[in-house]
Amino acid sequence: MTELIRVVLADDHDVVRRGLAGLIESTDDLEVVGVARDGREAVELVREHRPHVAVMDLQMPVLDGVEATRAIVDGDTGTEVLVLTSFSDHARIDAAIEAGAVGYLLKDAEPEALLDGIRAVARGESPFDPRAARRLLTRAARSEGAGPPAASTLSPREAEVLRLVVDGLLNKQIAGRLGITERTVKAHLTSAYQRIGVADRTQAALWVQRHDLDAPGG
Repeated sequence: MTELIRVVLADDHDVVRRGLAGLIESTDDLEVVGVARDGREAVELVREHRPHVAVMDLQMPVLDGVEATRAIVDGDTGTEVLVLTSFSDHARIDAAIEAGAVGYLLKDAEPEALLDGIRAVARGESPFDPRAARRLLTRAARSEGAGPPAASTLSPREAEVLRLVVDGLLNKQIAGRLGITERTVKAHLTSAYQRIGVADRTQAALWVQRHDLDAPGG
């Protein structure tokens, strides 16, 4: 029997929490193991239950979603964070990605898109809402036309990981090649995606080839 994907939800609105919990529990492959009203509760529930995925709102009391994400990632529980927020939260979204979130979806997404996003995170993928991804691509294009290329914003390690993606290596293989954990590889990839304005490995590989990323950092 396939293991259920365990999920912790974090949102400060009762209606949203109940709606999300009901949606997830209506599936055969997902289960809610904890529901948090603020970031601190989310961190505690993740430590207790060690779910596969934490679905994280960003604007919450006590501890916001960005700091909660950072605490979960630093806690090395094996839990991946999927941000679920509003389209206007650009600054917080960027901060959450920097803190280690592996993807983000918008609260007005179709229910099935959210469920698929949770499943994608559990598989080791990085789902991004198409509208938000388009914004990242537009922003990256503008930054390339107005100043230094986006490649210059990549850290040497992010550039190295991207080059290995182009070589066709999977996350596990990249981790072995570089002597780091798969979780660290995912964190580098997610950060790199955000910096260069792409949403997945295919777009990242095309970007690297287009920008001739030969040397560390660009």
